[in-house]
Amino acid sequence: MLPPDASNPRVTDRAFARLAEIAEAMGETKALRIAVEGGGCSGFQYDIRLDEAAEDDLVLEKDGQRVLVDAVSLPFLANAVIDFTDELIGARFVVQNPNATASCGCGTSFSI
Repeated sequence: MLPPDASNPRVTDRAFARLAEIAEAMGETKALRIAVEGGGCSGFQYDIRLDEAAEDDLVLEKDGQRVLVDAVSLPFLANAVIDFTDELIGARFVVQNPNATASCGCGTSFSI
């Protein structure tokens, strides 16, 4: 596990609450992984999925719910906020990333 740092991403209470709802519905607790990969229409894209922790992950935790960020993705997510939105167009986890200089309309692809 990576040590905490002031520039680490932050997870909102709403995102942790949604993770708790998912865990209850599944009957098990899995962590939410936020990763950055090459690709997408803007150069990088977020990979958001349920996963198990790896040795080099930063683990952000509250009330037994965990969000994971791997060491390679961490610099791209410095000072980002991970949230959950439930809007007319759908419900999803979102990343508010101050490092992104541009993003696509769907919000999953960005450039730095």
